[in-house]
Amino acid sequence: MKGSAVIDRRSFVGGTLGALVAPVLAAPAVAQARPRVVVIGGGAGGATAAKYLVAAGAELDVTLIEANRSYVTPFTSNQFLGGLKPYETLVYGYDNLIGRGVRPIFAPVAAIERSDRQVRLADGTRVPYDRLIVSPGIDFRWADVPGYSEEAAERMPHAWRGGDQLLLLKRQLDALEDGAVVVIVAPPNPYRCPPAPYERASMMAHALTTRGVKGARIVILDAKDHFAMQPLFEDAWERHYPGMIEWQDPKMHGGIKAVDPKAMTVTTDLETHKAALVNVIPPQVAGALGRAAGLTDETGFCPVDAGTMTASVDPNIHVIGDAAIGGDFPKSGFAANNEAKNTAMVIRHMLLGARLLPVRFTNHCWSVIAPADAIKNGARYEPRDGKIVMLDPYTSQRDETPELREKQAKEAIGWYRGMTTDIFG
Repeated sequence: MKGSAVIDRRSFVGGTLGALVAPVLAAPAVAQARPRVVVIGGGAGGATAAKYLVAAGAELDVTLIEANRSYVTPFTSNQFLGGLKPYETLVYGYDNLIGRGVRPIFAPVAAIERSDRQVRLADGTRVPYDRLIVSPGIDFRWADVPGYSEEAAERMPHAWRGGDQLLLLKRQLDALEDGAVVVIVAPPNPYRCPPAPYERASMMAHALTTRGVKGARIVILDAKDHFAMQPLFEDAWERHYPGMIEWQDPKMHGGIKAVDPKAMTVTTDLETHKAALVNVIPPQVAGALGRAAGLTDETGFCPVDAGTMTASVDPNIHVIGDAAIGGDFPKSGFAANNEAKNTAMVIRHMLLGARLLPVRFTNHCWSVIAPADAIKNGARYEPRDGKIVMLDPYTSQRDETPELREKQAKEAIGWYRGMTTDIFG
């Protein structure tokens, strides 16, 4: 691949199995004692993959390349906005992975040189690989929201990748006064964590209510005509925050015509909203590294074979997490963790002849609407004809008891603890 622009991981952050094994085993067996696996990206996908690659012993040389020395989990970050958890509980480092035998490189990636099977870092260092896992996260189609840009995000934060943006949104939320109008611009599919914009509205409403802010309104201007678990959210909004949250679909607002970060306005075909806080969540694509490496298709995401998570354009590269598209599987931390563990198993089989179990996926999602009220959905999935197919979906019901909702809120806390231990512990 040509080009030498430095790419920060936070902004980049088919075939049968038998057909893939032969070309991979040919080179490393002669040249070195241990096959080299490089993982780019230390989020829910990449960190999990690195951990599980070294879990069964030292047969593989596993390198994790990550631009930052800590990771802020996007999942459960809405609870930080709602005042249900401190920011520090979202932040994780890599010491435990290093202790398990993962070799870290904390540096930006300049390019993936696919023909030579090596990763070029910003300082010119080249890291060779026999197999590469790319977990670059998401990036934004800034121009799809007229008037929005990376610069505009400093006044109208997206807060969709954690870190400074999340802290900025929290400061703006905490500064709101009586009568404040909040506008959330929700993105079209596909995007990271389908229920998250609506959980965010819930947590914003909870924070404002808890602080005693009177007369505040939250307007959600959606690019979709429906959203995940919509009846459950709307029912809970009326119970917990009556008259406070208003959702509009494209037929109602007619589309976003412009945002103006200086005037703090959002103009639709229906009206212009003057807001004290605007949270624009732009349409999303695979992180910049996936696009620069030529791993994406016309969707802007990286198509993969569901049975191996190998990139459609390069059988030596696996793409996992939010950047990948392989069928019905959603984009979530739970999904990335699942993809990573399956991919680690597949690679160990390819390079070492380790046991290969049937590839299966699951996803479960909890959305916290109030401290003792959480809803959930999920399903199991399996690969079929190169795609991930959904089986046995389930979702919460409107008539669930308060006791069950409180139990699900506790489940969400336990899931986060277990998930982050599985990734970083």
